[in-house]
Amino acid sequence: ITASGPITFCQGGSVTLTSSAGTSYLWSTGAVTQSITITTSGTYTVQVTDANGCVGTSAPITVTVNALPTPTITASGPITFCQGGSVTLTSSAGASYLWSNGAVTQSITVTTSGTFTVQITDANGCVGTSAPLTVTVNPNPTPTITASGPITFCQGGSVTLTSSAGASYLWSTGAVTQSITVTTSGTFTVQVTDANGCVGTSAPIIVTVNPNPTPTITASGPITFCQGGSVTLTSSAGASYLWSNGAVTQSITITTSGTYSVQVTDANGCVGTSAPITVTLNANPTPTITASGPITFCTGGSVTLTCTAGSSYLWSDGEVTQSIIVTTSGTYTVTLTDANGCVGTSAAITVTVNNGLVPTITAGGPITFCQGGSVTLTASAGATYLWSDGEVTQSITVTTSGNYTVNVTDINGC
Repeated sequence: ITASGPITFCQGGSVTLTSSAGTSYLWSTGAVTQSITITTSGTYTVQVTDANGCVGTSAPITVTVNALPTPTITASGPITFCQGGSVTLTSSAGASYLWSNGAVTQSITVTTSGTFTVQITDANGCVGTSAPLTVTVNPNPTPTITASGPITFCQGGSVTLTSSAGASYLWSTGAVTQSITVTTSGTFTVQVTDANGCVGTSAPIIVTVNPNPTPTITASGPITFCQGGSVTLTSSAGASYLWSNGAVTQSITITTSGTYSVQVTDANGCVGTSAPITVTLNANPTPTITASGPITFCTGGSVTLTCTAGSSYLWSDGEVTQSIIVTTSGTYTVTLTDANGCVGTSAAITVTVNNGLVPTITAGGPITFCQGGSVTLTASAGATYLWSDGEVTQSITVTTSGNYTVNVTDINGC
């Protein structure tokens, strides 16, 4: 028997066995042709009949068909994972390896989706290919943050930050809800886990919270003053102003009592209100003068003028006491300073001092005469008369020696 090639080969191969020439042939397989094709292991002989009818049997020939390897792939972990992960695929043992991605090692590390097979050559040179193994790499989510309004605002405001949809959320603040409300400045991100368990982190969003201004009020002078005075209140600098009295300038001039504050808007549009400042306007005193008696009297008389109480006094005649004694005609006022330092001047009071009479006696004849005579004494004109001898007429007749005087009262009672 002659073989057309190796009589040891791999499954799927074959060899042709050919008998030396004869008239007829009978192979151990039952075939009756001079040549047979062998694809399975076995020991083969051929019985040949020649032209003389003589029969001879060949020596046996053994054909060995080696089975193909059936490699398997083992994964080191899940074959579905998230971007950034990997899995190691390992082939069952062989003499050499050829993976579908071109790798020639027994193990490969896979980081991308795909279907992988391995072709193994065994020690006999036989080649087998594994069943395919599909690796799925799920992409990580790329979350975005949406703001409900401006992300730059004033103290006391807020903005709601909302993540794009996912299965779960973890904000840089530690919050685990889809939305968070932010009231302070900061940089915020959200880590989103999707339905595949894959994790992605958003781009950061910066929230700026501008502080509200804390305006102060400066007074140009004392904030307690007397009627007729004023003080200018000035706000610390801002973009615009609104005073509690409705004024919109940086400074206001105050002439009345009250509590004042200012609301200042700064360049960022943020608003702050100052602490209040109280301005006290003290009324000027209105002193009055009280007379101790009549303010019209005769020479030699007097009246005491008294001012209502105060801290200090200045009378129009220069006196500085609370009370003055007036003996001459005139118009009198007093300027009073009270405990607050406020000054007021009284209404004027007029004192009239009538001049006293200087009565004279006129004798109707000689004032020296003989007993039995008389003289008429006549007083200068007046309203009433009282002579030293008790008479009350303007004229009296005197017949006796003596000193005579007359007390005359005029129409003013002097």
